[in-house]
Amino acid sequence: MLTYALIVFAVAALGGLVLASSVLRGRLAPWAISILHALLGASGLVLLIVTVLQGQGAGRVTAALGILVLAALGGFYLASLHLRKQVAPKAIVFVHASVAVVGFLTLLSAVLAI
Repeated sequence: MLTYALIVFAVAALGGLVLASSVLRGRLAPWAISILHALLGASGLVLLIVTVLQGQGAGRVTAALGILVLAALGGFYLASLHLRKQVAPKAIVFVHASVAVVGFLTLLSAVLAI
């Protein structure tokens, strides 16, 4: 299940790159990609939560879950700006992306047992 979560988060990250490129150009991100990004991120979180609740998540998996939940909270804030038709501040986008990357790499290290 962890491998599936990793794949889902990787695909979500690709959408995130498209969204971030829009923001960096001062434009609102495309809604379809924004919604897909959110759904993929939420799906990945559900997979991680199920894994942790089943007792299969080692310390790094639980840490990755916590970090990715923080990234999701930042994503909720960014989505609230998008709903108000405001282009997100670049700094917030970078923080959201950075936290998500740290969470992804933490999960990757757990999956690869590095």
